[in-house]
Amino acid sequence: MFINRLEKEILAKKSPLVVGLDPDLTMFPPSLKPAATASRTEIAAAILAFNKSIIDQVADLVPAVKPQAAFYEEYGWAGIKALEETAVYARSKGLLVILDAKRGDVPNTASAYARAYLAQDENPHAFPCDALTINPFLGRDSLQPFIDAASSNQRGIFLLVRTSNRGAADLQNLRIEGAKHPLWQEIAGWVADWATKTRGANKYSPVGIVAGLTYPQEAQSLRLLLPHSYLLLPGLGTQGGQVADAIPCFDPDGLGALLIAARSIIYAYLREPYINRFSGPEFAQAARQAAADILQRLYDAGYRRE
Repeated sequence: MFINRLEKEILAKKSPLVVGLDPDLTMFPPSLKPAATASRTEIAAAILAFNKSIIDQVADLVPAVKPQAAFYEEYGWAGIKALEETAVYARSKGLLVILDAKRGDVPNTASAYARAYLAQDENPHAFPCDALTINPFLGRDSLQPFIDAASSNQRGIFLLVRTSNRGAADLQNLRIEGAKHPLWQEIAGWVADWATKTRGANKYSPVGIVAGLTYPQEAQSLRLLLPHSYLLLPGLGTQGGQVADAIPCFDPDGLGALLIAARSIIYAYLREPYINRFSGPEFAQAARQAAADILQRLYDAGYRRE
């Protein structure tokens, strides 16, 4: 089961930190930055080389990586190839892969998405990932194919509930007619029901949620509302989320949540305090140090690692 594999890695590495792999060519070191005239194939090769270097440096520090599909899709088939090869390489290093693709559609199409991302054991052509982010805003029937596929194929899903972006309130804070709670709490109620039905003998279900650290009170309330779901916590670092705000989202054993950091780790060599300590060719070593520093801040804030 996805959750069992995830928790084994969290406990072994004493780390709930997940590194986001969001390749931005403008931030690549000169040695890897493609020329302005580079082909898609050359760009994809640069992305894969960058990702492999990061993975090599952080594999012993984190249980999983989270590639964001959009940063690969913008380069067409070659970018998708780099994404798949990145996932394969990460898994070869013992990391779980959470694909941040935010899929969601009408039931028939959702079933195809579920087969594409959550059914590798049954579908040899499926993408090699262990979990997938899901957009729930087409309604419950659009979600059932993902829940069924995750449960039957030992994978995980994370539904968008309270996202980290500033405009999240435009929709997620809307009040439900006849109820006192906002839309994000309504969706959390759906998840609570699915989690209870799919967790089996485990404390946690394969059905988790996304809860941005940029809204720490809501994230912490979701911990209470969803005792059987993992919380995927984006927003740390460049978006303004704080490590200390994540602590109440973990259970007493240090489980139940994953802390996400992307740009603040993979491009650490471009910012303080690392810019004067690591050169461009040492970007991956800077990423390792940034990840280690986040973990130390997490420990200092009270994260249980014993």
